[in-house]
Amino acid sequence: MLTYALDGRTLVLNRTWTAISTTSVRNALGLVYRDVARAVCTDTFTPHDFDSWAELSRARSEAARDGSGVPGEWVSTVSQRIRVPEVVVLRNYAGFPRRTVAFSRRNLYRRDGFTCQYCGAQPGTELLSIDHVVPRSRGGRSTWENCVLACLDCNKRKASRTLEEAGLRLDRHPVRPPGGPAFEISLGTRRPSWERFVSERYWTIELQS
Repeated sequence: MLTYALDGRTLVLNRTWTAISTTSVRNALGLVYRDVARAVCTDTFTPHDFDSWAELSRARSEAARDGSGVPGEWVSTVSQRIRVPEVVVLRNYAGFPRRTVAFSRRNLYRRDGFTCQYCGAQPGTELLSIDHVVPRSRGGRSTWENCVLACLDCNKRKASRTLEEAGLRLDRHPVRPPGGPAFEISLGTRRPSWERFVSERYWTIELQS
């Protein structure tokens, strides 16, 4: 088998078809082979056990040779080529792991939608900063409830003053976001087919320092 293909990532859905994690292609094939999961044909949303996935792979491999097949990644055994399952669905597990969202620069940018919470501008990550609603010089802490995104102009206008002193008003009161998904997906590993199952909040967004 081709090692690089086996080390690729497969999206894992629970029994209710909710995305809960990613795993290696190697492990995904093992889950399907052990009948713990079904491989999902992302064109038709049809789940397949190992035998039917192998048969589908055989048909598509033959079609690929005559130019009519759908392109994709493959792994090879001694006897056949098997299409890489980009998505698998677990047969029995219906849980949905969640976690408390950590307070971080990346997550704050996500919560505020890359938008200045004072003027509504969206100048890009390099022109946004984190502002303390109650300034740190006044005892303000770095928490979800006291930090917001601000464009450079609004941050400079507010400086170490309160909202009232600076004549500024928040677009919305900052709050701790609800618990998010228990996994994130790097932009470098995401597959286009996953977008049908995963909302944008899962994608890892790279921010400039």
